[in-house]
Amino acid sequence: MKRLFFVFAFIIPLVIHAQTIKTDVLVIGNGDAAYAASFQSFKSGVKTILLTQKEQLDLNKIAPTNKAFYQNFLKRETENAKSLETPKPKPDKKNRPKVTVTDSTLLLNVINNTPYTEIKRSGSGWEVKLTKDKSIKARILLLADNPKKLIAALKITTLNPAKPSPLNYNENTYRTTVASIASTGANFLSLYSLLIPNQENLLYIPAEQSEFGSAAGATAAYGAFYDIKTSLSNLKGIQGELLAYKHALMPFEDIKPTDSNWLAIQKVGITGIIKAELKQDKAYFKPEKEVTYNEIKEPVKEYYFKAQIWFDDHQNIPINLENTISMVCYVGNKSVDATKDALQKNWNKNYRFNSRYDLKKVLTRREFATIINEFLEPFDKVNVDKTGRVIR
Repeated sequence: MKRLFFVFAFIIPLVIHAQTIKTDVLVIGNGDAAYAASFQSFKSGVKTILLTQKEQLDLNKIAPTNKAFYQNFLKRETENAKSLETPKPKPDKKNRPKVTVTDSTLLLNVINNTPYTEIKRSGSGWEVKLTKDKSIKARILLLADNPKKLIAALKITTLNPAKPSPLNYNENTYRTTVASIASTGANFLSLYSLLIPNQENLLYIPAEQSEFGSAAGATAAYGAFYDIKTSLSNLKGIQGELLAYKHALMPFEDIKPTDSNWLAIQKVGITGIIKAELKQDKAYFKPEKEVTYNEIKEPVKEYYFKAQIWFDDHQNIPINLENTISMVCYVGNKSVDATKDALQKNWNKNYRFNSRYDLKKVLTRREFATIINEFLEPFDKVNVDKTGRVIR
């Protein structure tokens, strides 16, 4: 799929001629959250319509309080478009329906300055009435706007939006999350909290919640792409999609997307096998700090049955390269010699470690995370439930 060099000039209003317009995902809203959600939805490969009640976006007319968001958004998307370090995950060929490959720039249409009169169910999807004779039908509806009309359609009294929470390790919910992109501390949002109980194919985020627009857009796109109910969406699939576009799952202050080991650290970080140090509402991965036996023992055992035996047989040993290879090979049923050869070959060239390959060297958190991600793949191969509990 063609990567798009992001500029707002591509947002050209869709002229409404048809009585009924059909789309995969319909995003309704005027603010930052709606723009972020619609951009991520179409980048994830589904036909998306953004319906606004305002004139076409003009960067020169944006209020100073919002301009920083759009400038940061454009900068990040431009960097993402140029980045070749993180290939897009391969789709699940068994479950993926047959589709025609389409240039991503053709998947987003914007209908500006158009009010809507009603929201109602249409089969398993939604219909939004624009006028008496014209409407939009969508498989997935993502509302980033005043929920008044939606509340009336659902026949409820209130609608509680998903809210971010401070990162903590007292519960395992952090494993189901995406990080906030706001600079307000180590916050995260559980992707499951985006779903509205008993309401399929419907997502709601507050208009000002820009930092979670991308997560909502990816969640909506996943349901549409695989033609499944949003409640059945695969958590890891959505998280993997966000990672492919350099959206962090864990809010590590000291690990930037330009870091050569960013992807491995994000994947291992969200498993909790290596936990961040929390200080003054910030999360620090401390990539150059040496790994200790006590910090990894229980998390690794939680993910792998065989790790319990290995740790019982190896009490309080240094987590050097040799012992890590021993653990990885025992738990993952891998050849020790082949693993050593692969690590020595990739140590500086592919992993871009600054240290030299030394079996007696105690590993840093960066090195340990990269090795665990490469040879055990806990994020990719071990599932968690909605509470973040490991399913083995």
